[in-house]
Amino acid sequence: MTAGPLDGIRILEVGHMLAGPYATMMLADLGAEVTKIEPPGGDISRQVSDAYFASLNRGKRSIRLDLTTDDGQARLGELVADAHALLVNLKPSAIHRLGLTYDVIRKWNERIVCVALTGYGLEAGDEPAFDYVVQAATGVAALTGDPDAPPTLPGYSSADNSSGLTAALGLLAQVVSGRGGQVEVSLRDVMLSQLNYRASAYLNEGVEPRRLPLGAHSYYVPAQLFPTAEGYLALFITHDGFWKSFAAEAGVQGFPTMAERAERREEVLAAVTDALAGDTAVAWEARLRPLGVPAAAVRTLPQALAATPEAVVTAGDFRLVRSSVRVEGYEPDYGPPPRLGEHDVSGVVGES
Repeated sequence: MTAGPLDGIRILEVGHMLAGPYATMMLADLGAEVTKIEPPGGDISRQVSDAYFASLNRGKRSIRLDLTTDDGQARLGELVADAHALLVNLKPSAIHRLGLTYDVIRKWNERIVCVALTGYGLEAGDEPAFDYVVQAATGVAALTGDPDAPPTLPGYSSADNSSGLTAALGLLAQVVSGRGGQVEVSLRDVMLSQLNYRASAYLNEGVEPRRLPLGAHSYYVPAQLFPTAEGYLALFITHDGFWKSFAAEAGVQGFPTMAERAERREEVLAAVTDALAGDTAVAWEARLRPLGVPAAAVRTLPQALAATPEAVVTAGDFRLVRSSVRVEGYEPDYGPPPRLGEHDVSGVVGES
């Protein structure tokens, strides 16, 4: 089997739950050797469920260290000396207290890359920064949902997952540079960055973001969910070519330009809603996809997985979703999640 693109890269992970472990799992899928440094009681996510833990930690090693002890710190130094990167996902006070910053770690390895993944920044304090809290604090929740309903949250941990991917990118960028150093990624900064065109419209044009019914796009029309004879259809018309093809299939007249459709939004939406009521969401998808029109029936997760069986892989005793990065000629070895302390030399280092 072809070696992964990160074969030979050794990464240490200290942290809990989602963002950090997701970042390092993505790197493990690409061939990096990832070692979880867990406290004696293990990553907190082990307490959630075995399936939850497996979804973030397949293919890793696990070593238990009590980093509050001299012996634990000594063993950490041995691991750091042979590693390319250390990714830490803890409160800033814990990162500093345990000496997990580059300024401290460099005594064992000048070229190591230290990544601090926090809520608001390494020097910003310990204010609670869980995924949903950050989504609320950065304007994401206020932008989600219908305008006449309360703000809402996506049905998955978008802040944690996005921050994990960003942390993996930052880690690799600094490793490629060949220089050691400190890299910081915060959930707040990541979510503000992902509001790109919304933030730019406000900062440069004074356009304050607002929620539109059925998740409608602020620029493109029609681009939202629509009810059909059965189920909902996501339709995303971003240019006039798409509109021409859709309108011909759906029997909608007029509104040939994006400018006109944006100006006459309500008329367009009424015409499209009326047309789509004549068939089911699944049928509309089947009719529009061959025309190159971006459209999809709204599916549940079980339906989506059933439609893409190739996305499901086996990692030990678990069925999981495969890596989202595909490299030609390389297929990840999806190893099982590690048992707590599975790769300890003997016992928990530093535990009395």
